[in-house]
Amino acid sequence: MKHLSLIAVAFALALPAGAALAQSQTAVALAGTVSSGKEGLMEGVVVSVKKTGSTVTTSVATDEKGRFSFPAGRLTPGQYALSIRAIGYDLEDPRSADVAAGQTASIEIKLAPTKNLAKQMSNAEWFASFPGTDLEKKAILNCVSCHDLDRIVRSQYDGEQFVDIFNRMVGYYPGSTPEHPQRLVGNAQRSLGQGPNLRLVAEYLASVNLSKESWSYQLKTLPRLTGPSNRFVATEYALPRRLIQPHDVVLDEQGMIWFSYFSEQLLGKMDPKTGQVWEYPLPVLKPGYPVGTLDLGLDKAGNPWVGMMYQGGIARFDKKTETFKTWSIPKEWQTDATQAGHLDPSFTHIDGKVWVKNSDGSQILRLDVESGQWENLGSFGANGKRFGVYGIRADSNNNLYLLDFQTSAIGIVDAKTRQFTAYSGEIANSRPRRGAVDDANRLWYAEYAGNAVGMFDPKTKQVKEWVVPTPWAQPYDVVVDKNGEAWTGSMMSDRVSRLNPKTGQYVEYQLPKTTNIRRVFVDNTTTPVTLWVGSNHGASIIKLEPLD
Repeated sequence: MKHLSLIAVAFALALPAGAALAQSQTAVALAGTVSSGKEGLMEGVVVSVKKTGSTVTTSVATDEKGRFSFPAGRLTPGQYALSIRAIGYDLEDPRSADVAAGQTASIEIKLAPTKNLAKQMSNAEWFASFPGTDLEKKAILNCVSCHDLDRIVRSQYDGEQFVDIFNRMVGYYPGSTPEHPQRLVGNAQRSLGQGPNLRLVAEYLASVNLSKESWSYQLKTLPRLTGPSNRFVATEYALPRRLIQPHDVVLDEQGMIWFSYFSEQLLGKMDPKTGQVWEYPLPVLKPGYPVGTLDLGLDKAGNPWVGMMYQGGIARFDKKTETFKTWSIPKEWQTDATQAGHLDPSFTHIDGKVWVKNSDGSQILRLDVESGQWENLGSFGANGKRFGVYGIRADSNNNLYLLDFQTSAIGIVDAKTRQFTAYSGEIANSRPRRGAVDDANRLWYAEYAGNAVGMFDPKTKQVKEWVVPTPWAQPYDVVVDKNGEAWTGSMMSDRVSRLNPKTGQYVEYQLPKTTNIRRVFVDNTTTPVTLWVGSNHGASIIKLEPLD
């Protein structure tokens, strides 16, 4: 086992969330106001503090009177660097604050208009600013899976050069970074999903970048959030290496955070009470092929399972012995493009089987854990089109839901009969992905291109959909909490959305910095519930605690 330690988090972070939040009503470590010459006192400004030498950043937001406060249990005595998130503004002064034991430090934060608005823009704001139709914009949604739009809009490539870039990019593993590129092997080149429209997409990108020396459109920004959206405490834990890409993040019953590495052959564990991180090296099943994992799930015993992507297999980690057991997809079924990205061990205890998706041909596989025998159920589809599956989820009978990332369809495979039935919502080409199954066996899922949350009820055979209020949020995953509310995270707006399905109302929370969110996970043991996400491009893990 490879072991890494972050600088210890303040002892107060070890407090249960409920106790810490209760303190916020009686004891405050740091409080103040945020204002600017243009707006006066400002609502919806995210204020962040980071103690000198620490790896933990704590954030809150200002209320309708521009006020903010940090609970005493969250800040220990010392000097803290200040930062803010308010589109269009930068800190004028001050830039630090001193916190003393048993006292409330007070501070007035002044903001000035930013000199570089473009650098503050989220992906959602770039999409809102771009000229053209929604169809043209949706054709480039996949670009933000690997990087922010900032890389595109600041480039000077023309359409022909973008075509060359596309042809080069399809040869790289999805988790590649400029510092850690991984070439795909043999015939495993990925498709950008544009087909004959590739050149049109290239020309569109050249029309929104700096190939003509300046942007030909006005930069549009999102309004800051108001009301209940600003009642939260966010804690960001920096991981020990800048290149770590936490993809899926889950919390076990012992309170430990587990996370998958999108571009490394490791499984990670973090203790949120101390900030300590452990890294467990995964076996290499296919030397010379890209490394990295995606889907991470816990079985009934609490042991983590991961999909090993281009290594062509899956792994289970035994927490007691700290060892891995791996299962390779049979060699006769493997090609260079074999990719075991998704799995679900949640209900393996029902029939002893784990569901796995092989992205090569969207094949659905099933592993008998005890015998090691695999079944290949092949691919599924509807209306003459094969599902391009991006997300599989088992229900309580270990039947399997499939999410078609190419259309608006979801489907369910009967575990005993293998019968497959497909359903669709009303939003056209919504591109369902990831999701979770609740206690009533209802499937909740993200509609990436539909900018919505979807829910399929197997009793009524109906799909319900709720559009996210922020345009171009493009949710990636959905999970339901103990109160029946649905949570999703945006790959575009750096916001988290909380849906009350009974009223159809959303509460959104602004995260303090650019956060390419993938998996979302809710801890139901706290009141209110606590949300955990990984910053896939930011090498950090974020905890969001709503105060309501």
